[in-house]
Amino acid sequence: MREAESSRENRAIALGKLATGRTSGYRSSMKKALVLLTLALVQSVSAAPPKDPLMQVKDVEGLPRVLLIGDSISMGYTLQVRELLKGKANVHRPPTNCGPTIKGLAELDQWLKIGGEDQRWNVIHFNWGLHDLKYIGTNGDRIVPVKSKGSRQQVPPAAYEKNLRELVKRLKKTGARLIWRNTTPVPTGARGRVPGDSAKYNEIAAKIMKDEGVEIHDLYSFALKHTAKIQRKADVHYTAEGSMALAREVVKALNLE
Repeated sequence: MREAESSRENRAIALGKLATGRTSGYRSSMKKALVLLTLALVQSVSAAPPKDPLMQVKDVEGLPRVLLIGDSISMGYTLQVRELLKGKANVHRPPTNCGPTIKGLAELDQWLKIGGEDQRWNVIHFNWGLHDLKYIGTNGDRIVPVKSKGSRQQVPPAAYEKNLRELVKRLKKTGARLIWRNTTPVPTGARGRVPGDSAKYNEIAAKIMKDEGVEIHDLYSFALKHTAKIQRKADVHYTAEGSMALAREVVKALNLE
């Protein structure tokens, strides 16, 4: 009996050792697999293009450098333009919503240094407008209903003209090819903005661009023609498909093919 018990114990010990060895080997294999998987994921993330339009990108040597300046409308088409011009141009934008002309005046010099002060821009495609013509309240730049008490346009037409002239003057000093992208339409029902104001501000901008000899990309007319298909209802912003449609127009205007 004792011999049988001893034999069973020995077998149990042996099986335990075998199991421990197998478990240890399994754990070791799993650790190696997890390390390899982690490295693969890191490499994949590093190689993948950024999904945030505000994330900065590195230049590919030898390709022209393009700077897109604009508000959330341009943020909506930045990634698509970058993808459409992959291998043809280094497409950059400031790491922010460029807002109204008053923000441009305050921050433009920093935006122009993206990628290094020694770098030069080949093309600058720029816009200000929707944040200038929007109505704000008495507590800063927060958008409010047009008819609310104390509301006013953030940058009235006269100030817009003065600011934009100054911005164009500073942009011309870069020596880059400049393309003014006019302001897209304000649809009926859009909060804090008046339908038709984009056209008024575009008229002001068109005069400045003519005076300064700057190209005009008329994205307003394209967007107005296709509003029902590409723009969100009662909203100045665009659907994903709409932003792609705008991106294609931007690529055409850049004409880097």
